[in-house]
Amino acid sequence: MSELSHAAGKAAAAQDTSRKINLRALMMEGRALFALLLIVVVFSLLSPNFLSADNLIIMTRHVAMNAILAIGMLLVILNGGIDLSVGSTVGLSGVVAGMLLQGLEIKSLNVFLYPAVWVVIIVSLGVGTLVGYVNGVVVARLKVAPFIATLGMLYVARGIALLITNGTPFSSLEGEAGLGNTGFLTFLKGAPLGLPMPVWAMILFAAIFAVVLSKSPFGRWLYATGGNERAAELSGVPVKKVQTRIYVLSGLCAAAVGLLLTGDLSSATPAAGEFFELNAIAAVVIGGAALSGGRGTIRGTLIGAFVIGFLVDGLVLIGVSQFWQQIIKGAVIIVAVALDQLQQTLQKRRSAKAAVSPPKPSERTPAPV
Repeated sequence: MSELSHAAGKAAAAQDTSRKINLRALMMEGRALFALLLIVVVFSLLSPNFLSADNLIIMTRHVAMNAILAIGMLLVILNGGIDLSVGSTVGLSGVVAGMLLQGLEIKSLNVFLYPAVWVVIIVSLGVGTLVGYVNGVVVARLKVAPFIATLGMLYVARGIALLITNGTPFSSLEGEAGLGNTGFLTFLKGAPLGLPMPVWAMILFAAIFAVVLSKSPFGRWLYATGGNERAAELSGVPVKKVQTRIYVLSGLCAAAVGLLLTGDLSSATPAAGEFFELNAIAAVVIGGAALSGGRGTIRGTLIGAFVIGFLVDGLVLIGVSQFWQQIIKGAVIIVAVALDQLQQTLQKRRSAKAAVSPPKPSERTPAPV
């Protein structure tokens, strides 16, 4: 009878330990969501306008652009890389759109071409995709470190934008009906069903890439290469193609943000997108992705983008200095990375403890008779 009581006590203790571990893991994995809820509660108490419908729409509009950029960044970070050129790609794609809307001069023929709006959008997206493709080739084929390759492209893309504009923005983007290039600002400033166009774009990008990562072979290849590139290559995963494609998709996301930002500002400036890459990286890290690769989700990245966006807009709403905003945002990023490292340490300890613990009596191999 005492043996049964002793076994029952051990089972109850093991169950309590398991519950504690599960609760700790849940708190660690859901830290971004907890942070977002805390931000909403704190700022709603500090400012009655924080949760107003108009302010929520404005904040979500700001979040949407960073979220789209962060989705592309997530793909790169899942592979263990980084893309520092996305901010410059935002500026370059917007400048290309502005240049085309104001007319493209062909001096040899002495004519000006005014492309239709849909042509402008496709060309601008193509420019971002091309920047991403160059990044992918340099990283995957030439074996240049992603940090160095994309840092160089950061300067190249920004320099091209400055050359196109000569340092001055394009401000006349309304077009003229007689030239057939009207509707650019009307389309990007639209709000179907009351939601701004950037929010709809965020929903579309998030839905597409969530399906890609969870349901497609490309998604499985991406997680595999991020987890262990050599093992994935030996398993038949086209590692170089995966690396090239993720930078192409990151460039596409950046170009889309460039178009949305140009429409939002009603002008195309080469300075647009400066430091956007840092906000995108912050959103991905706060959302629980590992900078070493192989771990991260679209859902977590969206939550991370909302944490950054709501935090900054909340600080602005209560009148906190811009200098303090930078300090607070930096502190949040450091805490997020520290918690991520703590989570990995706890997981390694649990794995090591499970590896050395003796098997249960029911799992032991019976001795030969």
